[in-house]
Amino acid sequence: MIYLDYQATTPLAPEARDAMLPWLGGPDTSGFANPHSPHRPGRAAAAAVEVARDQVAALLPPGGRVIFTSGATEAINLAIIGSGAKRLAVSAIEHAAVLDTARFIDPDCTVLPVDGAGLVSADVPIPAGTRLVAVMQVNNEIGTVQPVAELAARARAMGALFLCDAVQGAGKIAAPAKSLEGADLIAISAHKLYGPKGVGALWVRDGVALHPVQHGGGQEGGLRSGTLSPALCAGFGAAAALCTSLGTSDAAHVEKLWALARALFAGWTLNGDSAHRWHGNLNVRLKGLDVGRLMSDCRNIAFSAGSACASGSGRPSHVLQALGLDGKEAKASIRLGFGRYTKESDLEAAAAAINAAARAQGVL
Repeated sequence: MIYLDYQATTPLAPEARDAMLPWLGGPDTSGFANPHSPHRPGRAAAAAVEVARDQVAALLPPGGRVIFTSGATEAINLAIIGSGAKRLAVSAIEHAAVLDTARFIDPDCTVLPVDGAGLVSADVPIPAGTRLVAVMQVNNEIGTVQPVAELAARARAMGALFLCDAVQGAGKIAAPAKSLEGADLIAISAHKLYGPKGVGALWVRDGVALHPVQHGGGQEGGLRSGTLSPALCAGFGAAAALCTSLGTSDAAHVEKLWALARALFAGWTLNGDSAHRWHGNLNVRLKGLDVGRLMSDCRNIAFSAGSACASGSGRPSHVLQALGLDGKEAKASIRLGFGRYTKESDLEAAAAAINAAARAQGVL
């Protein structure tokens, strides 16, 4: 199996797995202790959580705190609902975790349009009275990188909070503090940066007040009740630290894969911006392509026809439609995602199989 679905999830880094093992625990060890308990094993587990918190925080701007959650969806819900904001503006290509939560709070929330390349203009009109603006850093379907710093500055100038879903960019985009400058709330997820599933985080800028969404033991500074998993936190922290130490080599590898992928899929039309883009994402289309048949013919390749969260819905991608594509064009698109552990030979083999399947349909 060739894995090319890095936007859905990334492989667990061996270093992250090794960091988790001591905290999975067992009857003959103390690694299973509750990190909120006052005894020695509990304090040791709590210390591991705090080390992980610092490692994750290193990916994010200074001047804020990291709140561990079960994932980015919970982090986004905590940010939007916990902010108390009632008038919201969100980009048209946000993940459903943002769009659905925003509409739950504000059924008439403003949807900020994107251009044909999938970019929100830094000058996009934002209605007066808006109290929270949400624009993602890197789109999960087409990889476009948004002008977060400029939009965050505009939100702040009008007295609104700025939430950034940085799930696809955290640990990958260079100079994270600069690229997320001005954000008040940032959501990230471990399994999108080579960490384990089941843990994420919300970064909260100092001075930003939130109300808890779930209640119970008052953990995480009273904002997120529930017993933390030291193993998941440790894996998250180790994965984050690895992104920091391998940032340069990871970026160089992705750039090499991007250039190769563009050459291998030269006959396809690119969806999204070619310049303002995370190069670990290739979203392309062919007129008349039957994607269902293509995926059936390429069962030994793991790739996507859109967001993993929306797979099987049968609906055209709301992201691709926001770019101006019609339903047929959106449904004739595929997404390939690659990263640290992708081999050039795997990409070449996958492209050969996908192109052959497309030619068999007479569309390439």
